[in-house]
Amino acid sequence: MSRFVDMLLDTARTRGQERGITTGEPAAPVRHTWARVHERATRMAGSLIAGGLAKHGAVAVLAAEPVTIAPAVQAVWLAGGSVTMLHQPTPRTDLAEWARDTVRVLAMIGSKLVLLGAPFDQLAPVLEQNGIAYLNLSGLADGEPVADVVEVGEEAPALLQLTSGSTAEPKAVRITHGNLFANMTAMTEASELDVDNDIMVSWLPLFHDMGMVGFLTVPMTVGLELVKVTPVEFLTGPLLWAELISRYRATITAAPNFAYALLGRRLSGVDDEGKYDLSTLRLALNGAEPIDEKAVRLFTEAGARFGMRPECVFPAYGMAETTLAVSFAPLLSGLRLDRIDADKLESENLAVPSDSPSARSFALLGRPLRGIEERIVAEGGRVLGEREVGEIQLRGAAVTPGYLTVNGPVATQDADGWLATGDIGYTVDGEIVICGRQKDVIILAGRNIYPTDIERAASTVEGVRAGNAVAVRIDAGSRRERFAVVVESKLAGDTDAERVLRKEVGTRVFEAVNARPVAVIVLKPGTLPKTPSGKLRRAAAGEQLAAAIHARETAD
Repeated sequence: MSRFVDMLLDTARTRGQERGITTGEPAAPVRHTWARVHERATRMAGSLIAGGLAKHGAVAVLAAEPVTIAPAVQAVWLAGGSVTMLHQPTPRTDLAEWARDTVRVLAMIGSKLVLLGAPFDQLAPVLEQNGIAYLNLSGLADGEPVADVVEVGEEAPALLQLTSGSTAEPKAVRITHGNLFANMTAMTEASELDVDNDIMVSWLPLFHDMGMVGFLTVPMTVGLELVKVTPVEFLTGPLLWAELISRYRATITAAPNFAYALLGRRLSGVDDEGKYDLSTLRLALNGAEPIDEKAVRLFTEAGARFGMRPECVFPAYGMAETTLAVSFAPLLSGLRLDRIDADKLESENLAVPSDSPSARSFALLGRPLRGIEERIVAEGGRVLGEREVGEIQLRGAAVTPGYLTVNGPVATQDADGWLATGDIGYTVDGEIVICGRQKDVIILAGRNIYPTDIERAASTVEGVRAGNAVAVRIDAGSRRERFAVVVESKLAGDTDAERVLRKEVGTRVFEAVNARPVAVIVLKPGTLPKTPSGKLRRAAAGEQLAAAIHARETAD
C-alpha cells in the first residue's frame, strides 16, 4: 500500500474523531470529523468499485462544495484510482465550448467518468449531450463500504493536476503517490505543523494545487482542523476571510498576492479595531504569483490594527510539477527583500546588491524543502553560482515524472532527473529568488526586462484596477521585439480620461524600466484573460494585443 493512503487510514483511525472540516460558512456552518469523512469515503469507494472503476482508473470531479469533494477524492484513492479536479465553468462561460474542452481533457487523462456535485449538477444534460458518463455525488455514499482498500504502488498516479493555462491546449501534471507523500511530509516538517493546535482557514479553489493539496489533502491526511469556504464566498465578501480567522482562532492560511492586497484594502476601511482578532495567525502563506512588497505592506499594516504580527507573512515558491511546494521562507521571518542593481540584472544576468533608488526588489523564498534539490542554469546548460541569474531546475522525490497531453505522455525530467521549471531566478545563501518566467521576459537592445516591474509601475497609476495590469511581448524573439501594457480601469470608454490614463501609465513605466511601451490599452474591469485560478494570462493577452497592434500598423 502507498505510504500516502496508509497515512490517510491511520489518521482516520487514530485522530479522526478529534479533528475535522467545517464548511457552509457564513450561512450554515457544519462540522464533519475526518472519521465521518472517511466513513463516507469508504461507501463511495464501494460504489465506485461496484460500478466498474478499475485499479489506476482516472476519475474526474466537478463540484464546488468542500464537504462533498473531501470524501469523494478520498474514495477514489481508496478505490485505487487517480483524481482530476475539472476546471469549473463560470456564469460567463460558453457551455458548449466548456463541454468540448472537457471532452478533450477526459480523453487526455483516460477518464470515462465524472463525479458531479452541486452546484454543477445542473450541467448533467450538457454532459449527456456530449456522451460524458457521470455519477451524482449526492447518491454515491449509499453503497456498501469497500471491504478492502485497493492497494497501489508509490509510482501509481494519485492526482492528475490540470495546469493553469488555457484549456484549449490542456495538460495534466501526473502526481504519484510517492510524490504526494514526499511533498506533504516535507511541508509538514518545514512549517512545523502542530496537529493538536493548528487550525487552517482557506477559501482557495480545489481545482488549483494550493487548494487541493495544501488546504484539503494535507489536513485530511495528517488530521488537522480545517475551515473551508469557496472562492465565490470569499470574493463576494472578502472580509469573511478575516472573520473566519477571528472566529475559529486560525493559525494558518494561504493565498496569492492579489488576495492579500484585496483583504488589506478592505481591512483599512474597517473603523472598529475590535471587530477582528488576527493575533492567532502564525502563517499567512503567500504564493502562486509574484510577491509584491507594496501589497504585503498594505496587508500587514491593515492587519496590525487587529493584532496581526507582520512576521506571519510566509513567502513560498511552488508549482504543480513539484506536487505543490518547492521552498518556504524561514518561519516567522516575514517578507524579506533582496535589493539588486537593475542594470546588472538586465544586461549581465547578475544579482548585485544595491541600495540605489532604482534597485529592483525581490522576495527571498527560503531554501528548498527536504528532498528537493535546486540549481541555476545558463542558457547553454552551464551551472551557475550564487547571484548569477538563470533558469531554475529542480529534482527530488516530489517532482512529477511527466505530463499527460492531448498528444500523449511527455517526460518532465532529463536523464539526471532535473526538471526545467521555466522560472528565471538566482540564489542567495541557498535561498531561492524568482525574477520571472522565461517565456515572459522582454528583450530590448540586449536588456532583459521583467514584466512584473512594468506591471507594478502601471498599477501605481490612479485609475488602474489593482492587480490588473499586464505587460506583454510583441514580436517576441524578433529584431523588432517590443512590449505593450494592458490595464483594466473603470475609466474605460471615457475618451478623454483614457487618454490621460494611457499617458500616465506610459510615463510611470518609462520611469521604472527606462523603456516606453509601444501601446497602452485600457479595458473594462473583468475583461483581461485569466486562468481558472485567477492568475492573469500574459500569453493570451499578448495574442489579442498583438493582433490589434499589427492591424493598426497595417492600416497606417
